[in-house]
Amino acid sequence: MKKIWFMTLVIILTFPSISLADKKDIVDPTVIYTYKKLEEDIRAIQKKYHKNLEVKVIGKSHFGRKIYAAKLGKGKKSIFLIGSHHGREWLTTTLIMKMLEEYTKSYSKGKDYGEYSTSILDEVSIWFIPMLNPDGVTIQQGFIEEFPKYYQLRLLMINQFKEDFSRWKANGKGIDLNRQYPAGWDQLNEKPAFPSYQFYKGRKPVQAREVKIMTDFTKEKKPLLAVAYHSSGREIYWEYKNGKHLDRDYIFAKKTSNLTGYRLAKPSKKASGGGYTDWFITNFHRPALTIEICPIVKETNPPLLTFQEEWSRNKFVGIMLARESKRIIERK
Repeated sequence: MKKIWFMTLVIILTFPSISLADKKDIVDPTVIYTYKKLEEDIRAIQKKYHKNLEVKVIGKSHFGRKIYAAKLGKGKKSIFLIGSHHGREWLTTTLIMKMLEEYTKSYSKGKDYGEYSTSILDEVSIWFIPMLNPDGVTIQQGFIEEFPKYYQLRLLMINQFKEDFSRWKANGKGIDLNRQYPAGWDQLNEKPAFPSYQFYKGRKPVQAREVKIMTDFTKEKKPLLAVAYHSSGREIYWEYKNGKHLDRDYIFAKKTSNLTGYRLAKPSKKASGGGYTDWFITNFHRPALTIEICPIVKETNPPLLTFQEEWSRNKFVGIMLARESKRIIERK
């Protein structure tokens, strides 16, 4: 027994970032967050907190990977948190999954999360959609062998015959999901004109299966507010044809900026749409935020070492926005 305790002490002293408490956590932000890891973790969280958490599959990607959504709370109203529209932005999945686990843990114990009371979730639930683009994430992480053999050459062609897929942004069909929503789609640049690792907007809006799933789910749940997480730039996009709701939406954006330390982006006069939050704002006339975590990176995923800083900036965002969204309910 003494030997076991001695070995444990040696491990903790040698690796100070590891503690006995960490081993109780399900989500591990120090590893590359794969689709397989997502499936394992979301099932484990559901099993552990099944009384307070609803997990459902809202559809499947082009290549049959499940797109998960998890609802925390009893509120009939809700907000959305969405990750990994883009393959190389899977660190947003890690962030949302960590948020899901931490909020669920506090809510299940009836405890506050930081200065925020989790009782707000009795009135406004949070829907977590951690990985909208599981095919793109799988490609970007280099697991090409997990696609049909006949299609592996096609992926190589779309990637301009480069065997390194770390720059991959699109879905499995070479369509950029965040250029697929029917809000300003016609004004988007026509190039590239064919499937590509990034920026191809498709032949028509909502062509991509994942976007059809996301728009249908949004129409079904009609959230009070939506957040789409992306991963380069530490800025927040919130302004897209907000109309008479501009002042209201600015309040949400400013509160999020104050919490995260991210700057509010100014859209250019030539800014076109095509993104999820563009579509949400113009169709539901409710606030939506595109939050870019991490310093600017080139055509690849942000390094894992950036996670702790981004987590400290974002860990209260979801619960804060749920609380602030309640004011919309009270006005109706």
